[in-house]
Amino acid sequence: MTKIIVATGNENKMKEIRQIIKRDDIQFVSLKDEGLSDVEIVEDGDTFEENAIIKAKTIADITGTIVIADDSGLEVDYLDKAPGVYSARYMGEDTPYTVKNNHIIELLKDARGGERSARFVCVIACVMPDGNVITTRGTIEGQIGYEEKGENGFGYDPIYLPEKGCTTAELSPEDKNEISHRGRALTAMYKKLEGVL
Repeated sequence: MTKIIVATGNENKMKEIRQIIKRDDIQFVSLKDEGLSDVEIVEDGDTFEENAIIKAKTIADITGTIVIADDSGLEVDYLDKAPGVYSARYMGEDTPYTVKNNHIIELLKDARGGERSARFVCVIACVMPDGNVITTRGTIEGQIGYEEKGENGFGYDPIYLPEKGCTTAELSPEDKNEISHRGRALTAMYKKLEGVL
């Protein structure tokens, strides 16, 4: 059994990761599981790649084990790709996503059709015990909706319309994982790790 620490305290992300990579020989554990919730990670990178590597390296330096980290977010073209790398901290970390989502909808009130284009981006960084760093990237193209819809998912899912025509919060977890940015980045990472683990 290979234990991989996921440098996150987000239980929704942990759930998705475990659903996407269903392997009996890999155990994904969170920072909370490892008693590392209090470790301060300063995400001061300018790109998703930089932030994912910062997170993974910080925890790998402490534990000496395999660590993966995800940095992901929403890029809205009409807003010059904001909130981008600041997606989790947009309007303040403790601001409810309903407030963030409705703020973005308001900013796009004059945008129509293709002007509402956006994408979810996810970068996974893996730091091996020898310090080797592997990264993968997954994206999903779509548009921002006109209102929040759906009870599934989390974050910006209720306002994001992928090619399927409904929000990612309206998709079942299985359907979302099949097309999601995180699903694509994780699947690519798993393929890279297959030969290593």
